[in-house]
Amino acid sequence: MTHDPDREEPHREPPAGRTISTSPMSQTALPGSSTPPDAAPNAETDGPAPSGALDAPERAETRHGKAGFWTLFVGSVGVVYGDIGTSPLYAFREALGPARADNILLPEEVLGTVSLILWALFLIVTVKYVAILLRMDNNGEGGILSLMALARKALGGSRIVFMLGLMGAALFYGDAVITPAISVLSAVEGLKLVTPTLDDYVLPITVAIILALFLVQNRGTAKVAAFFGPMTIVWFLAMAAASLPHISLHPEVFRAANPWHAVHYLLGHGSGALVALGAVFLAVTGAEALFADLGHFGRKPIQVAWISLVFPALALNYLGQAALVLEKPETSDPFFQMVPAWGLLPMVILATMATVVASQAVITGAFSLSRQAIQLGLLPRLEIRHTSESHAGQIYLPQINTLLMVGVVLLAILFKTSSSLASAYGIAVTGTMLLTASMTYLVMWRLWGWSPIAAAAAMLPFIVVEFLFLLSNLIKVVEGGYVPLLLAGALIVLMWTWVRGVTILFNKTRKTDVPLTELVAMLEKSPPHHVRGTAVFLTSDPEIAPAALLHNLKHNKVLHEKNVVLTVETVDTPRSQEADKVRIDPVGPHFYRVVMKFGYMETPNIPKTLTLLRRQGFKFDIMATSFFLSRRSIRPAAHSGMPLWQDRIFITLAKNANDATDFFQIPTGRVVEVGTQVTV
Repeated sequence: MTHDPDREEPHREPPAGRTISTSPMSQTALPGSSTPPDAAPNAETDGPAPSGALDAPERAETRHGKAGFWTLFVGSVGVVYGDIGTSPLYAFREALGPARADNILLPEEVLGTVSLILWALFLIVTVKYVAILLRMDNNGEGGILSLMALARKALGGSRIVFMLGLMGAALFYGDAVITPAISVLSAVEGLKLVTPTLDDYVLPITVAIILALFLVQNRGTAKVAAFFGPMTIVWFLAMAAASLPHISLHPEVFRAANPWHAVHYLLGHGSGALVALGAVFLAVTGAEALFADLGHFGRKPIQVAWISLVFPALALNYLGQAALVLEKPETSDPFFQMVPAWGLLPMVILATMATVVASQAVITGAFSLSRQAIQLGLLPRLEIRHTSESHAGQIYLPQINTLLMVGVVLLAILFKTSSSLASAYGIAVTGTMLLTASMTYLVMWRLWGWSPIAAAAAMLPFIVVEFLFLLSNLIKVVEGGYVPLLLAGALIVLMWTWVRGVTILFNKTRKTDVPLTELVAMLEKSPPHHVRGTAVFLTSDPEIAPAALLHNLKHNKVLHEKNVVLTVETVDTPRSQEADKVRIDPVGPHFYRVVMKFGYMETPNIPKTLTLLRRQGFKFDIMATSFFLSRRSIRPAAHSGMPLWQDRIFITLAKNANDATDFFQIPTGRVVEVGTQVTV
């Protein structure tokens, strides 16, 4: 967690295996971080402490108890499978490219291509994600950062695993910008088949749809999902139905279920096979969403949706496209050309709706990942708005939304067609999948108790396959694959700069710390003037006297009747247990040490949580309470742990971070700020 480098905030590094504090710094928090400013850095890493993810009682199934299974089923089809469900629009078309290079398309090449796609779907999605990864929830939550927390728990804390998680998160953002652009473009391009005169309008219509999608995000995702979720079921059924007439004419396409056709294709096409693999991977690019959205829908609805509807519909559609190409090798856009003329326009409209759902899933995932990254201290605090009174997971981050919108629109305008964008798509996802497989091995071995050999036997096949996919996608770097890599690289630099900057500030300010117990003892011997009311001093280390408290005594020479030294911890579970939410310990006649715990999927609310102390006999009246924060002005130092350019990036991030008062939901009229200067 990190907190405003300019503000004193409550957080501290938890004991190993219990809490996460990624932005250690002393008594005052960094501007814009959701982690404890004073947190002591983990001995092994500047990042989150090892996770203790498996000890919270609340699980996804429990949280979803009020929602019916079929409601979750429909929702998962729309949100979880929106991305992978739109892959047939372009995946098979692009995968045929290498086979068409010599202008001769042989039947065995068609069968080999569709066999590669079917087996990629089976191995990567069905076995790895649906059967294995969905069981690796962190108290009901999934995603690369949740898996990182589990892997760190398994190893007792690890800088390497922390860096793997950081890289995985950055790579997710890299492809998150491409998904809406390629999905919407590929759907709207179907208009060219309706009438060629619409060719010039494809790009403007695409940009208009993308802008509209991002501009309505502040209204929340519930209404969008409620409308488009059932439409996605219709989409899958329509995809399957469109393929049946063509499959009936060429039932030999079912021979593609034999993996020999896939192996024969790879062995017989040399370097062209690698190019084909890069395109085949487009069919599984949405697989990461299964794991990332686990907390929204639960394991069972996602698994049942895949096995009963999504996988059969996708398989039939790819087989139908193959059957059409066997019949008419000159087919240029097999997905839309499978559809009879009378159904073409409705299918284009349905495809556009489906791509909106796919884009929505990625945007929602980016919001959720951003909140986790903020709580884990990888990013500074950003404004988080809740768009639903009943669903805490429905959030909106204006800054992330704006950045994504600009990036998506720019990509659509620069690349112009989905075929051009296909060369940029996939490379970051393969990286994320490889990182996921590596951390899954660690969890199987160290947390599940499997032997290293058994864990390797289970995961090595996926690592090998995904490494081949990565190699095939690296070929596309020059053609456009550099785009997600540049985006991911920039994000890695930003996140690492933030983590390092917070650590440097922590180490510098730690030198002047005063132990709280020593200060309390001195004040008992020489008490200052006391005033009525309660003062709350936010700090990341409850053992150290907060800077705001020292400045208040130095300049105002008064002390409140009740003084609360408050620390906020982000635990490595999605939600903290109600019984452990807040703890209070007296430190003297006028001082109390309070520790609050929030999960990395929660948004801290300090005033609301303080009211829980009434159960422990501590009377809290918000109207008689002042919250003291220390605002820091950060300047670059001549000699620092980071180069000057990185210092400037860190200072810029700190200045633009969200206000601590807003982040912790403290009433602005009850806040007192104390300013200090510090160099980094």
